Amino acid sequence: MNVQGRAEATRRSLLEAAAQLFEERGYAGTSISDISTLSGRTSGAIYFHYAGKEKLALAVMEELFATWPALIGRHREADIPALEKLVALSFSVARAFRDDVVVRGGSRLWAERKSVDASLPSPFEGWIETVVGLLEEARQEGALGPSVVPRKAGNAVVYAFFGLHTVSDALDGREHIEERLHDLWLLLLPALQATGGGAEGRVRPLGFDFDGAKRRQERWER
Repeated sequence: MNVQGRAEATRRSLLEAAAQLFEERGYAGTSISDISTLSGRTSGAIYFHYAGKEKLALAVMEELFATWPALIGRHREADIPALEKLVALSFSVARAFRDDVVVRGGSRLWAERKSVDASLPSPFEGWIETVVGLLEEARQEGALGPSVVPRKAGNAVVYAFFGLHTVSDALDGREHIEERLHDLWLLLLPALQATGGGAEGRVRPLGFDFDGAKRRQERWER
């Protein structure tokens, strides 16, 4: 490995160690010494690459925000109905919050952002615009119920999704987030979808292939 490669490996190991500690202990409860011990790197290496804890915290949050555009783009470009794109995207995001240490650490840091002296954008406006865009696409496909307003529904979906994450994290560290997200969509999809007017259509998602969406999502993430 060349010098540049070693430097990048060091930066990444520091970033991941810091993210793990920030997620477990919060910003105030994490020290440079803690990060040094967990990463196996010296405090001098931390100051050389990140100039201190605040810059490391900022780097973790920036990495969190940088995760989403490619993930969103991959789902938006998929050749499947818009509502299926939305559901599949939600499961990919849920897995990232559960399994990716940098995403988890960045999420806690964003919640504690007043402790970090840095100006950060809110992620929620971007998520709302993404969901609204997918709902407008579903409207063009004729898949959205006539009374559904994409802007209002998009807000509600984002509120429900991130509320689910907050509760799931508090209950079991998001261990069962996929099952709970599945249940949420069973509740939301009938309210969003156009129906044929029958009773069955009003109480269940119209033929939505959750298993197929999950298989496609898993292939995208490999």
